[in-house]
Amino acid sequence: MKKIAFLFLLAITGAYAQTEVKFSAKIQNRNSDSLLVRSKTFKKVLKADNKGAFKGSFAAETGFYQLFDGTESTTVYLKNGFDLALTMDAKMFDESIVYKGKGEKENNYLAKKALDTEVLYEKLSKTEKGSDQKTLIDAFISGSEQQLKDQGLDASFADIMTKELEADRKELTAMGEQVAKMMKMTGQPSPLFTYENFKGGNTSLADFKGKYVYIDVWATWCGPCRQEIPFLQKVEEKYHDKNIAFVSISIDKAKDHEKWKKMVKDKSLGGVQLFADKDWSSDFILAYGIDSIPRFILIGPDGKVINADALRPSDPALQAQLDSLLK
Repeated sequence: MKKIAFLFLLAITGAYAQTEVKFSAKIQNRNSDSLLVRSKTFKKVLKADNKGAFKGSFAAETGFYQLFDGTESTTVYLKNGFDLALTMDAKMFDESIVYKGKGEKENNYLAKKALDTEVLYEKLSKTEKGSDQKTLIDAFISGSEQQLKDQGLDASFADIMTKELEADRKELTAMGEQVAKMMKMTGQPSPLFTYENFKGGNTSLADFKGKYVYIDVWATWCGPCRQEIPFLQKVEEKYHDKNIAFVSISIDKAKDHEKWKKMVKDKSLGGVQLFADKDWSSDFILAYGIDSIPRFILIGPDGKVINADALRPSDPALQAQLDSLLK
């Protein structure tokens, strides 16, 4: 499932104090020789020393920032006067983050909330009943609210996070409803499509009757979609002689039709490349309730849904699933 997009990731405007933020980090298995602290209006790069440690001081407006170690990132709350020391194993990343020093309570709260959210995602993804979903969400919100009652937390931080929890509740509830809808589709005949094929003519889902069908819903402008392409190509190569079709459906707008064709050609995209007729408003897209991409769907030889929100090509578990189906 998609991750909740925290509304507070970008720094909140505030007045500069005369002190600075002191920040240091010791990272095992780091992804990069530099750390990037960034918001919409701020950027600070910390370079690793000859022992692999990071250390720096800088003035920062009070608020939320993204801390990047290569492509991995986490949210941090910074305020002039904070003296933070981060320890982490980049192979585990979120699971290993620990802060010490002034500002540790706020940032350890953020790290724990991120982990708790991931656990909740996993539970919600397997829970169809609305009342059970509500119980899980209520417990998550209640636990987070209790942690915010710590008297040692920065007042501005606690106020922002309390408001954020209400936004979390709404988004989690909507996600739960979407999960329930998708789970109800399992074992049911898949909605159909007939779309333009890059190689010419139109192709329908019915054309693949008797085969497993792994569908990638994507668009040329979607960064995460493009990141999955190399993994998808490897999966396609592994199973090219098996009873499975790999179908990519672009939901680019009509004005970007030529851009889609160029990318398919330039990137030598494999499988069956299709162009949806009405981008996000295409019937097939609406039937699956797709509101974010990339989205993957797995359909059986009988045309029935196996997974309405299937594993991504980058997830090794996908190949394990396909191995069991195509043995």
